[in-house]
Amino acid sequence: MLAGLFMPMLTITQFLVISDDFSVISGITELWKAQKYVLFFIIGSFSIVMPLAKIGLLFRLLQADSHPTPVKMKLLNLMHDYGRWAMLDVMVVAMLIVTVKLGAIASIQIHPGLYVFGAAVLLIMLTTQLTVNALRSQTD
Repeated sequence: MLAGLFMPMLTITQFLVISDDFSVISGITELWKAQKYVLFFIIGSFSIVMPLAKIGLLFRLLQADSHPTPVKMKLLNLMHDYGRWAMLDVMVVAMLIVTVKLGAIASIQIHPGLYVFGAAVLLIMLTTQLTVNALRSQTD
C-alpha cells in the first residue's frame, strides 16, 4: 500500500508543454498548499489514515492469541462494511474532480501507481473478508 501512495499515479499535461506527475501523497500535499483543507482531510483520511488503521486492526485481530469476542466481531464487521467503498470511492471522486477541472486544456496519462494503489485497496478488502470469514467460523 505504501508504494501505491508514493508512486506516480498520473501525469497531467497542460497546453502540451507543462507536465506534472502526481501520486496520492503529492496530490494531498497540493490540496494543502492550495488551501483546500476540507478535501485534504477527506482524501487524506480515507486514502491514508483509515487504510493504515484498518491494516493495523486486522493485524491485531489475526494474532494467534486473539480470540473472537462480540466486540471484535462487531468492529470487524463495521470495518468490512466501510472498507468495501471508502478508498475506491475517494479515488474515483478525486479522478473525476481532476478530469472535470482540466477539461480540454489538459490530458492525463495513467501510471503504475494507480494500479498498485488499486491492487492494495482490493487486497485489503479481500483480507478483511477472509478475516471476517475465519473469525465467524471460530465463533460457530
